Amino acid sequence: MVLSVHSERVRIQIDQIELEAALWLPADHIGVILFANCGVSNRLKPPNDYVASVLHEAQLGTLWLDLLNPQEARNRHTRSDIGLLTERLNAGCDWLANSEVSGSLPIGLLGTGNAAAAVLQVAAERQRGICAVVSRGGRPDLASHGAIGKVSVPTLLIVGGLEDGAVDVNRAAFNALRCKKRIEVIPGATHSFDEPGSLEVVARLARGWFLQHTHCARI
Repeated sequence: MVLSVHSERVRIQIDQIELEAALWLPADHIGVILFANCGVSNRLKPPNDYVASVLHEAQLGTLWLDLLNPQEARNRHTRSDIGLLTERLNAGCDWLANSEVSGSLPIGLLGTGNAAAAVLQVAAERQRGICAVVSRGGRPDLASHGAIGKVSVPTLLIVGGLEDGAVDVNRAAFNALRCKKRIEVIPGATHSFDEPGSLEVVARLARGWFLQHTHCARI
């Protein structure tokens, strides 16, 4: 159990836009996971978010990053602009890489929905500096053509078994990946993983994946 967690609000400047983020660091953290969000809800999630709390207990910090401001997040076109999301996610990675509290530590990426496509594009572009990727109920099919095949970091795809279309696109993305990879289809779950027990499985899978590859990155 984590006894203390340092928290602070962060503002990341990119061009004329200031992105909002929330940083949570448990004592003796061994890495930081960047949660990429582009929806209109769950903005800057609190520390009692279940998946984040499981990561904190495993000595993994989290940076919750809103890739869009509130007005942009209500616009379907902007939420689907993967190039824009990728640019802003890169800015978040740069901030973590240059931060005094995280600059020397492995960085993991976790994306949901459309943000998962941006996560995969960033992983393909940066090559180095990212230790692992997790897509949670994501849309990897929205990544630019050829990007998935260029991802070199270990990638875990988690998808709800009740989402037939999502299962299909995630399996296609899994087949296109040329890195260390894993896909987990959670029976009886939708993309939000609100069903009893589903989120616990998501948290356990993400924790294991990030711990395994954070450790490898530190060797």
